[in-house]
Amino acid sequence: MGTPCFWALHALLMFSLFRSSVSYAVETVGFETHINGYPYKTPFPKYDRIDEVKKACAFVLDSTSQSELTEDRLFAIEKETSFSYGDWEQLEGKSPLIPLDGKFFSGSESPAKLASFRVTNVDDSHRSGKAVSVNAVLDMLIALDGPLVNFTNHNRRRSRFEMWQGQPQLKIDFQGIYFESEMKDAKRVMCLLGETALPSRSSSNKGRPTLLQDDKILLVLHYPQKLTLTSVAVRGELKSLNPKTDPRYFNEIRLLSQLTGANYNFGPEAILSKACNPYPYSDSLLNDAIDIYKGLDFCIMIERYFLNQPLNVVPNWRCKGTDGFCSKLGPFAWEKKIRATNAGFTDIKLLMQNVHCQSRVSEKGSSTTARVFAVFRAMPPDEPLYRAASRSGLSNMTLAAEGIWKSSSGQLCMVGCLVTIDDERNSCDSRICLYIPVTYSITQRRVFLGSISSINVDSPPYFPLSFELPIRLRWSYLYRFTQPHYQYSKIDSAAAILKKDDPSNLGAAVKKSLLKFPKPEKSEDYNISLSLLADDLTFNVPASSKSGPSSQPSRTNVEMQILSLDGLFGRHWWTVRDFSMAKEENPHGTKAEFMEKEFPLNVSAQLRLIRGNYSHFTVLALEGLYDPRIGKMYMIGCRDVTAKSMDLQAGLDCLIEVVVSYPPTTAQWLVNPTAEISISSKRKEHDPLNFKAIKLQTLPILYRQQTEDILSQRNIEGILQNLALSVAVACILSQLFYIRSAVDSVPYISLAMLSIHVLGYSLPLITDVEALIKRKRSESSYNLENHQLIPVVDYMTKLLVLVCVILTLRVFQKVWKSRIRLLAQTPLEPHHVPTDKPVLFATFAIHIVVYTSILVLHSVRMETYFDNMGNPHRKWGWEILLEEYIGLVHDVFLLPQVLGNIMWHVEGMPLRKLYYVGITIVRLLPHAYDYIRPSIEIPYLSYGYGFVNPNSDFYSKFSDIAIPLMSILLAVTVYIQQRRNYQKLRIAFSRVLPTRSRGAFELVSGAHADKEQRKELDDGE
Repeated sequence: MGTPCFWALHALLMFSLFRSSVSYAVETVGFETHINGYPYKTPFPKYDRIDEVKKACAFVLDSTSQSELTEDRLFAIEKETSFSYGDWEQLEGKSPLIPLDGKFFSGSESPAKLASFRVTNVDDSHRSGKAVSVNAVLDMLIALDGPLVNFTNHNRRRSRFEMWQGQPQLKIDFQGIYFESEMKDAKRVMCLLGETALPSRSSSNKGRPTLLQDDKILLVLHYPQKLTLTSVAVRGELKSLNPKTDPRYFNEIRLLSQLTGANYNFGPEAILSKACNPYPYSDSLLNDAIDIYKGLDFCIMIERYFLNQPLNVVPNWRCKGTDGFCSKLGPFAWEKKIRATNAGFTDIKLLMQNVHCQSRVSEKGSSTTARVFAVFRAMPPDEPLYRAASRSGLSNMTLAAEGIWKSSSGQLCMVGCLVTIDDERNSCDSRICLYIPVTYSITQRRVFLGSISSINVDSPPYFPLSFELPIRLRWSYLYRFTQPHYQYSKIDSAAAILKKDDPSNLGAAVKKSLLKFPKPEKSEDYNISLSLLADDLTFNVPASSKSGPSSQPSRTNVEMQILSLDGLFGRHWWTVRDFSMAKEENPHGTKAEFMEKEFPLNVSAQLRLIRGNYSHFTVLALEGLYDPRIGKMYMIGCRDVTAKSMDLQAGLDCLIEVVVSYPPTTAQWLVNPTAEISISSKRKEHDPLNFKAIKLQTLPILYRQQTEDILSQRNIEGILQNLALSVAVACILSQLFYIRSAVDSVPYISLAMLSIHVLGYSLPLITDVEALIKRKRSESSYNLENHQLIPVVDYMTKLLVLVCVILTLRVFQKVWKSRIRLLAQTPLEPHHVPTDKPVLFATFAIHIVVYTSILVLHSVRMETYFDNMGNPHRKWGWEILLEEYIGLVHDVFLLPQVLGNIMWHVEGMPLRKLYYVGITIVRLLPHAYDYIRPSIEIPYLSYGYGFVNPNSDFYSKFSDIAIPLMSILLAVTVYIQQRRNYQKLRIAFSRVLPTRSRGAFELVSGAHADKEQRKELDDGE
């Protein structure tokens, strides 16, 4: 009996101990807590200062009637009381918490004082009445220009002052109590006592502050019982319990932040009557021509697409009051930085944060009502977006708002309240109206827009502040909800530009007959054809001015986005929720009629110029016509200008003409695959809004199915190369056969010339460069080698190159042995036997002189050049020229033969006409090919040009004429040298050789001796 009772009592005791030591934490394993998906190793909970906490917090405990905490409330403490990147501000005094005198860090013009607080442990065993004990951590940061500290990843940081990437931060560990009040205001309170190592303000150690350990830091946080419009903030006071004479003393600090983890409690609709009665509010922001969204998915869109998106603030160009009245940024108190923008609100953004949206569908499912809460934050121009989006503090630059949206009107009407760190009373005297348009035009390119106005209509303190979010074409899923459409209004003006361009002239007729441009493809669904065409007409590539130098791409990047094409907005798959739905009818008749007519299509687009010397505008809204017959767009453009003028449309300058010329889809390897853009103003020259005409030429662009064309070009160049190599093989074979019938002139073939051929053909096999000319690899291009035909062409090229090398070596061997045999016949006069030493020396000297002259003409400094993808690289000029000069040496391969003929006084025909003329033609083919094709590279090729290297100076248009003329001149010289003195060969050899040798030579020169010599040569080799 004793033993069972003992074990029963033991089990009961262990259960009691376990029950009393339960710690409430979220996803806690041991002491590892997961916060926002990141592991955070919490320190061991410490409650050794509970008595000190009760004593320090007695003023709070004694003045508050506490309520009993249920188990559900205990579990909710950690989630509902933590906040990230709230604001803190220190009261004026001589004892700052963190010195800001620049002694220990480089300051910033607008540092942000941020604080993050999190509860790490809740312990029900250490109670003080109805209060529970907690452990918590407060991280305080002065954010400068660097990235924000992710406190959840800094798990091993000690409680002390530290510098992180030049930004001062302070971590404080707290022990304290948490309780909830039963009083009328129903607040929740947390009182904590903390310890850390504070920076000293009086001394430093090697540029770093001396740290002073301090355990007398009091933090009191006040939370609202429920999160509502008028009780949205958590407020706190951080105080030092040290005497003012203590070096660890600091002035009081105030904390203010939103509660992002708690559930929002929407108030009665009566609170909106002050701002939105009658609903919908009559707002002048929209006109009757703009349709707005009235569907059932409003909450999904506003939470998914518009949360933390930077909203552009629209200048008050319609304001007719005083400058002081018109330049106010709505209800936000931000006078100094607003004045710096000259009332244009340049680069000032609004963010919509902490959105809570609850929708309710009617019983019939035909209408929806949504209640929405959000916080609007004004973001200064110099604040990074990531920092502003992360902040949860409340100030005179934030506006808490609650409102209602009904599908019957499509308007979200809200009442807004300013929450400041000094005043707990909220000033709720602002009205916010928000809309999601579904109608777009040349003057309406906003996907989200709204306004903030004063409820005081009689004497408003500021002009209504408008804001908007420009259209984002990548938000394809959003347009499935909204089902947008486009309204064209500039088609007649665009037609006048098309008529002025006269596409019916001779050039247009040639284009129509020989070249094809992007057009709707044959498809069962007309909208799918338009979608594919819109993809082809969209591009984002670097461009350069046509009037200036264009040898290198400029830093201007041109982005052309097609918004709508004919009756289709965006892309077909954007607006179709169910792909099995019935196909839309072609508005232009049958598919056959449409493909046959190829009439101009209505088009709207957006053109952006990123970087470059075009500060007067960066974005143009375009609308007009696209003519698929000649590949041109004729459009009217509108740009946003912050000016007051009688001929502006909604603040836009729409007196702009834009013409975009697209490259053809056919014969891209023979026609420049670049787009040309012309932008001009229709205003008079003296008009301040007039600007100088802009003409841009882009880098080559790639159409949707252009990969096959690129492969075709690569294959064509490979086939041309193989044909040229085949001709070279035939020419070398003809020379071998010619040697068998002209053995008397074999010694007079230049070995230097043959060596140039061997080296020129061997380098491709060794270095994997092009067979006829060096080519440059592009690391960031398509891997076209996987195409079936390309490897075959490449293998055939290498095989033909190998055959050229072997056959040339065979000729070299025959010439070498013929000279040995001739030397054996004239041992007493070896100087009469042809030798290539002087020829090689003279050839080398000529090339050195020419190469040095080129270096003198060019700059030999370290140069920056751009590769096929527009990426900059640096290389010495002499290295680049040397690589390019190697191809020239092979082009003038006949130079050693010409010099040898002069030195040896050759009066025969060592080279067959077919050989040197044929090889010359082969070497000239790359220059002829380069001359007829455009000079700009296609950057999407894996190897650039397979046939030529247009980066080389030796493949410029001038060189494509000069080098062939040099080669032809050398070929003509060889022809004259051999043709003129052939009949005097016997006389020349009779004079050179002695009597004994002369007889031998005459025997060899006879018909019978010639036959024996050929047999001897064949047998010996």
